[in-house]
Amino acid sequence: MFKPKAALAIAILFSLAVPASAERSSFENGGDRFIAGAQINETLDATGDTFVAGRTLRLQGNVGGNLHVSGYDLRISTDTANDVYAAGATVEFRGRMGGDLTAAAFTLQTEAAASTAGNARLFGNSVTLEGPVAGALMVTGRDVILNSEIKGDARILAQTLSFGPNAKVDGTLTYSTKDKMTVPERVAPAARVVFEPLTTGRMRKEWDNIGDLKPALPGFASVFFGFVVSLLFFVALGALMLTFMPKRLSRMRKSIAASPGQMFLLGVIGLSMLFGMVPITALTIVGLPFVPIALLGIVVAWILGYALGAYSVAMRIWVGMGGADDPSTLSRLLVFAGAIIVVALLNFIPFVGWVVNYTLVLLGIGAMTGALFQSLIGTTDVVLDVDMQPIKD
Repeated sequence: MFKPKAALAIAILFSLAVPASAERSSFENGGDRFIAGAQINETLDATGDTFVAGRTLRLQGNVGGNLHVSGYDLRISTDTANDVYAAGATVEFRGRMGGDLTAAAFTLQTEAAASTAGNARLFGNSVTLEGPVAGALMVTGRDVILNSEIKGDARILAQTLSFGPNAKVDGTLTYSTKDKMTVPERVAPAARVVFEPLTTGRMRKEWDNIGDLKPALPGFASVFFGFVVSLLFFVALGALMLTFMPKRLSRMRKSIAASPGQMFLLGVIGLSMLFGMVPITALTIVGLPFVPIALLGIVVAWILGYALGAYSVAMRIWVGMGGADDPSTLSRLLVFAGAIIVVALLNFIPFVGWVVNYTLVLLGIGAMTGALFQSLIGTTDVVLDVDMQPIKD
C-alpha cells in the first residue's frame, strides 16, 4: 500500500523536477497515469492511480484509483474513488473523495461540495473546512475554521480556532489552543468536548510518554523495513528524473565526472546559500511565513543532491568497469539502486559513512548549482570542462 508520507514526498519532488518552462507531458505505466507541466487544466478520466505535478493546476473529471497532486496553486474539482494526497502553496478542493484525504498547504480549503468519505488529515498555515467528512478529522494549522459536519472524532491543534454556522462534530471534539474557548452546543455538547492546552511542557510530557513505549533500539525488522522503503523511494525518484529530464540529468552527471573538485566547491557555495536564506528571509519580517518554505527547500535540495551524487559516482564506476556510457533506463536504475545500497551499508562504518554521504550531497548540489548558474548566465558557445574540452550529452 502506498504510504501517505511517501506519496507526498514523491509528489513534491516530482513537481520540483519539472522545469518552469516545461511543456505538458503525460504517460502511463502499469495502470498509473503521470502528468506534469507548468500550467495544467485537465479533465481526468483514469481508472487507476493518477500523479499530477505542476505550478498551476486545474483538475476536473474522475479518477478510479488514488490521486496524488503537487504544485504551487492547486484547484482540485476531481471526483476520486479512493484516497487523495495533495501538497502545495494554495490548495482548494471542490470534488468528492471516496477515501481518505491527506493534504498540506500554506492556504488550504475544502468547499461545501468537497465531501470526504474517509478520514481527513489537513496541515497548513490557514485551514478552512467547508466540506463534510464521513470519518475522523485531524487538523494542524495556525488559523483553523471549521464549518462542516464531521461524523467521527475531530482533533484540532491551532493557534486560533473558530466555528462556522454549519460546524458539527458527531464524535469527540479534542482541541488544543493557547487558551480554552467556549465551543457552541450546536457544534458538540460539553460532554464530548476535550480541551488540551497547547503548552511546551505538555508537548514534552507527551513525547516522553511516547518514548517510554518505544524500545531502546529498533529491531532488525524495523531497520530492514525502513531501508526497503527508502530504497523504493529513491528508485521511484530516479525513475521520475530519468523519464522527465534525461538530458539535463546526463549533463549534470557528466559535469561531476569531468570536474569533481569544482562541483564540490559549488556544492559548498550552493548549500551555504540555501542555509543563508533562512535568517535573511526571517530578517525581512514580512518573509517570516516563508521560513518553513526555505527550510523545506534545504531538505529537498539535500535529498536531490544525495541522489544525484550517488547516481553520478555509480555511473562513473560503471563506465570505468567497461559498462556502456549511455545504457538503458533499466540499467541506470539498477546502477542507482546498487549505489544506494552500498552507501547505506557504509553508514555502519563510523565517520567514514558520514563523510561519504556528505560528499555525495555536496557533489549533487554542486552540479545543480552549476546548472542553475549556467541557465541564469546563459552560454553562447559549447560548454567546456576544466580541461577546455566540450561536454557531450
